[in-house]
Amino acid sequence: MVRIRLQRHGSTHAPSYRLVACEHTFRRDGRFVEILGSYIPSPKGKAVPLALNLDRVDYWLSVGAQPSDTVRSLIKRARKLAPVEPVLAA
Repeated sequence: MVRIRLQRHGSTHAPSYRLVACEHTFRRDGRFVEILGSYIPSPKGKAVPLALNLDRVDYWLSVGAQPSDTVRSLIKRARKLAPVEPVLAA
């Protein structure tokens, strides 16, 4: 089963995370199938706190990947922040 979860990177008191798709048996910071984005909980300077490739996230969700609880809330936040594309009438 594929999971979408966070991988911890960064230094001791300045974590940064990658959102990855991986098998549920893989370790937290181990192998992964694909990197889907990044998340910095306390950004400093001009760092972007949340960057997700929502197209790829939607793909993985459509094929049955299960997001962790934290990732589920980050996806909701990213969808709210994403610019809404106008629908053109034909």
